[in-house]
Amino acid sequence: MRFVIIGAGRVGLRTARVVRDEGHEVSLIERDDRRIRRARNQEFTVVEGDGSREAVLEEAGVTQADAVGALTGDLNVNFTACMIASHYGCRTVMRIDEAYREGIYREYADQVDEVVYPERLGAIGAKNAMLGGTIRAIADIAPSLQVVELTITDSAPVNGYTISELQLPADATVLAFGKRDQPLGIPNADLTLEDGDRLVVLTDFDVLSEVRQLLVGETAGRADANAGTDSVTTEFDTDTDTGGVN
Repeated sequence: MRFVIIGAGRVGLRTARVVRDEGHEVSLIERDDRRIRRARNQEFTVVEGDGSREAVLEEAGVTQADAVGALTGDLNVNFTACMIASHYGCRTVMRIDEAYREGIYREYADQVDEVVYPERLGAIGAKNAMLGGTIRAIADIAPSLQVVELTITDSAPVNGYTISELQLPADATVLAFGKRDQPLGIPNADLTLEDGDRLVVLTDFDVLSEVRQLLVGETAGRADANAGTDSVTTEFDTDTDTGGVN
């Protein structure tokens, strides 16, 4: 997949590292010279300019992008960028500050695909919002443990199994289960795993690849490439990211 991220501060740059490590293409938009140098030193493609301007977004590749993450500390820049990206058919993810959470959510949530509060969610949350899809990291419990939510697909080897028939690796445990479009709850041994159902699993990173293959149906190569790359810090410094105007 191809992503454009606006803002190369700590929120944007860490999110860019996560999605790049998972094998996706990413370009950044930033106007601060220091942040541009830092991102380019990490071998990211960076377009210098105001992320709320269409010409700058086009230079960064919005016309071919699958998703745009407007992750600056400037709400106006983020919202404008999302509206432009939506015009090009991109999935749109808009960062808001914690202080503005409730009011901004009510006003803008229906106009973008997802609103994120990186001070709470960290890079994992921002990456999940951009990817969408069938795998969602929820939390890093310890250096070797992660809680993940996985959505059963048609290609999953366990599709059609009951919960009681599901055999995960020894270092993985099912914490919760939810049928498609229903709330998560305590797993019922007699329920059948079907396309769209969700499982929340506590897993060791050593067996995360195997868990992905069983529950989502990823190929071994893709599961190996993805497994373990979500283990990043879930705290962000509260600096002001400036992918657009100050």
